[in-house]
Amino acid sequence: MSSSALSPKATPNPRKRTAEHLDAPEVTKPAKEPKLASIFTKGKTTESPKAPTFQWLEPLGRAKTCLHGANLSPKAVYKVAAFDLDGCLIESSIGKKKVKDAPPTFQWWRAIIPKKLKEIHDEGYAIVVVTNQALRGATAIQEWKKKVPLIGAALPEVPFHLFAATARDGYRKPMPGMWYELERIFAAEDVVIDKSASFFVGDAAGRQGDFAGTDRKWAQNVDIPFFTPEEYFLKLKAAPYTLQGFHPSSLPADLPRVTPTSSPIVPSSSSGPEVVLFVGFPALGKTSFYRTHFYTANYVHVNQDTLRTREKCVKAVEEAIKDGKSCVVDNTNRDAATRKHYIDLAKKLDVPIRCFLFHGTLELAWHNNLYRAFNLPDSVASKAPKRDLVPYNAFTSFKASYEEPKAAEGFREVRRVNWVFEGTEEERRRWNMWLQIDGK
Repeated sequence: MSSSALSPKATPNPRKRTAEHLDAPEVTKPAKEPKLASIFTKGKTTESPKAPTFQWLEPLGRAKTCLHGANLSPKAVYKVAAFDLDGCLIESSIGKKKVKDAPPTFQWWRAIIPKKLKEIHDEGYAIVVVTNQALRGATAIQEWKKKVPLIGAALPEVPFHLFAATARDGYRKPMPGMWYELERIFAAEDVVIDKSASFFVGDAAGRQGDFAGTDRKWAQNVDIPFFTPEEYFLKLKAAPYTLQGFHPSSLPADLPRVTPTSSPIVPSSSSGPEVVLFVGFPALGKTSFYRTHFYTANYVHVNQDTLRTREKCVKAVEEAIKDGKSCVVDNTNRDAATRKHYIDLAKKLDVPIRCFLFHGTLELAWHNNLYRAFNLPDSVASKAPKRDLVPYNAFTSFKASYEEPKAAEGFREVRRVNWVFEGTEEERRRWNMWLQIDGK
């Protein structure tokens, strides 16, 4: 990577602007294009505007939640200079009151930004802007989209891609969806991005006073070097930071899959039919555990997501047992009152009932939920049915009414299933990312 790109030298200026001047935001005034500027800032002109340099392209994703546009005609090259937008390239508009019917406008974060972006482009980098936008409704999105061409017009010699995540999905940082789209676009031109030669600059870095650590987390997920705007543009020293929220590295290692370990997970077929009741948050691997251990033993799978009501689940269990088959009730079964329906049925049918408690926190379960909905590798997602995101209130309501299962309820035994990630190295890499969005 060019040393001048990562550690830019001070820009000579005949007016000798001081550091204080450099810190002052400046309203953009594109050089030699006063007519175009007047169109956007005053709304009055008799001149015909020049053709815009920035064009919005087809939105990305199944739900079209990732806006995508390009300034000029950016080329795919192996090294990428990626930037957040608000608070990094331009001043953030958060907390600033918008005047009704006012034309779109923006301010550079620092006056040196346009010159620096031109230098980066001249050094052979592909410039990419990746931004989260909290835009509620189609009107807000359309109003925001009017501002971006202003930025492009102020950079008439700087081609760049822009990706904007507008929903809480796999595109929203720290989720790496916008990076995956960039990789696909470049791959279509036979270009593989060199991550070691690329970098990302963002202001949500987990420092004291930062509203989040989202940008730094995104860079870690993507596995490229990270800088704050102060470090990159102003050459200031790195500040201490702390990244809040759940990360898989916080989990204990080397836990046994099931405890106690003294008896087999599935008894011999000569033991006769039984009922197995799963208990635990959504997304803690209950269905995968069934497939691994009980499906091959011909246990009937009973699940309320499929059957819709508890009454139908209880009926399915009764039919399986009367047919001489064992079954697994793969629901959350959060409290004693819910579990009692199956315990009473097992007593009535004179068959044993065991409980498998899937141990894990709400944060772990929510992380797994995000992973399987948004961050599975393509090789896995193409083979498995699409898993939609389970709503967050399903996790909070489980936690609020959860009662730990006890053998005294009528179970022959209660066994604990610890979370252990099972998958390929690529699956583990994807799972082992920062995935929670804005603390949730």
